[in-house]
Amino acid sequence: MADNSKDNNAYWAANKRIIGISLVIWFVCSFGFGILLRPMLSGIAVGGTDLGFWFAQQGSILVFLVLIFFYAWRMNKVDAEHGVEE
Repeated sequence: MADNSKDNNAYWAANKRIIGISLVIWFVCSFGFGILLRPMLSGIAVGGTDLGFWFAQQGSILVFLVLIFFYAWRMNKVDAEHGVEE
């Protein structure tokens, strides 16, 4: 019984670590680059606008979509490692 609890804790620790890293990446890209660092990024042009505006309008959404696919791919690997794959 204690071994199963240990496996469950390891599984959820891995899951929470992946979620935490993904949220930090998304926060940095959306809030950091789009709002806080926008003045520093204003000199870099992307698609006719500055990079800070691009991150605020497009970049954070694209990063979010990439993170969704990364999370699904990585959790499939974690599921297989812990024997709980579908």
